[in-house]
Amino acid sequence: MHMVEIIEKKRDGHALSKEEIHFFVRGYTAGEIPDYQAAALLMAIMWRGMSDAETRELTLAMAYSGEILELKDVAPFVVDKHSTGGVGDKVSLVVAPTVAACGLPVGKMSGRGLGFSGGTLDKLESIPGFRTDLTVLEFKEQLRQIGIVLTGQSANLAPADGKLYALRDVSGTVPSLPLIVGSIMSKKIAAGADAIVLDVKVGSGAFMKTLEEAQALAHSMVRIGKEVGRKVTALISDMNQPLGWAVGNALEVREAVASLHEAGPLDLREHCLAVAGEMLFLEGKAESQEEGFEMAAEAIASGAAWQKFREMVIAQGGDPAYIDAPDRLPQAALIEPVVATESGYLSKVQTDAVGMAVVGLGGGREKKGDPVDPAVGLLMHYKVGEYIEKGTPIFTIHANDEEKKTVAVQRVLAALELSETSVDPLPLFYQRVV
Repeated sequence: MHMVEIIEKKRDGHALSKEEIHFFVRGYTAGEIPDYQAAALLMAIMWRGMSDAETRELTLAMAYSGEILELKDVAPFVVDKHSTGGVGDKVSLVVAPTVAACGLPVGKMSGRGLGFSGGTLDKLESIPGFRTDLTVLEFKEQLRQIGIVLTGQSANLAPADGKLYALRDVSGTVPSLPLIVGSIMSKKIAAGADAIVLDVKVGSGAFMKTLEEAQALAHSMVRIGKEVGRKVTALISDMNQPLGWAVGNALEVREAVASLHEAGPLDLREHCLAVAGEMLFLEGKAESQEEGFEMAAEAIASGAAWQKFREMVIAQGGDPAYIDAPDRLPQAALIEPVVATESGYLSKVQTDAVGMAVVGLGGGREKKGDPVDPAVGLLMHYKVGEYIEKGTPIFTIHANDEEKKTVAVQRVLAALELSETSVDPLPLFYQRVV
């Protein structure tokens, strides 16, 4: 079997066999297939797609490229959640401790930023000392002791995805549906959770731009999860504007901390409570999503969710002084409000352009291995449907470089559209897929 023939077969639109898919995954994981050939196949998949059978085999090959975590010796039932990526998506930082505070263990292996989408690990690493490289033994012990873990992918769990994830980020192949399915579900299968809630984003700030694409992704992931014996549901949520106000790593940690203290943006709070409620319902802690929502709200109101977040930070080596006083988190040298040059209703946000503006500031990676500046980003001040007066700040930029700041400001301004007539606000969710 030859890699060039596999690339050409997919390039020409033919389905790959189970043997060919497993040959590629094994070879790339072992370092026998170089990045340039793997990138060529990823691009062929991006353009030609994969059948349901191919996608399932890709997912399983990636999942079984390493160890499959067994958690029954740690907890009788473990739940996980995953977002397909967005701009300003700090949901895991709020949801995981909230659900854990309700007595349901959350073991989550998260990723780094992909394209314009911020990564949970990059956000957590804004907290000095916070470790995202826990071993499997450390993962299980922390889950046993405090019921919550948010860490990076162990080298022994779905190692094929670890390599492909980084390559997708820099090869223009992030939005491919089968590659997204394979990446997400291989990690979830390998990480051992019994139940998974998938937060599937749709819109200009998501990899799925249309509701039809998001539905296809959600159904594919739910189907594969159920085939391997997991409880899975998906919530299709809006990403036609940033979630919350903050976009950028330390800024988003501050916003998550505020949300765990019953402050922060209303849309972020409602979104987090809905996802948490779904997780509690899926496991059976709550008899309905509505009851789960209320349980989650009480966990935040009582301070239990905040205490669980704080326990996690300490357990993973983070300095709690930086979350007890979030202003101590990394701050940019150049902080500047940008005012609206006209009045009108905010009618549209090209959200991926906002995300790329933050990447350009240094808040994400433009090529494999780039360092990330935790301090940079921006704070949006309006949501779609709200009226903006000329001369009032429409967003605030946080930068560490004057030239990068200027470019980012122009990018964000170009991404915002105003209307003279009123515009309906955007929904938080569109559909639940089971």
